[in-house]
Amino acid sequence: MDPDARFASLVEALATRPGVGPPGASGRRGFGSAALTVHGSIFAMVVGGALVLKLPAHRVEGLVTTGTGLPFAAANGTPMREWVALDHGTPASDLALAEEAMAFVASRATRGG
Repeated sequence: MDPDARFASLVEALATRPGVGPPGASGRRGFGSAALTVHGSIFAMVVGGALVLKLPAHRVEGLVTTGTGLPFAAANGTPMREWVALDHGTPASDLALAEEAMAFVASRATRGG
């Protein structure tokens, strides 16, 4: 399953959850315009042919170590420690990680961080 189809499955599963905005709902243009957000903050998107999620740094490190994910880098090549690129996965594993990412971002948004 390609990353766009995997992301579309996540949008379908998560877009109706409280606080979640589907792609385009935020009115953003450019970076993040085609992302899933929670309370206005991005938690899942497709970039460079991979599904990309925001998770705690220690979780990203674990996913990279086990080969489940790859480090995600900004356009200038700088690794972003709280972002992981999943170049492969299943709908079930994608959804579980996306729910984890959504909870992580939501917890930071509600406490102002």
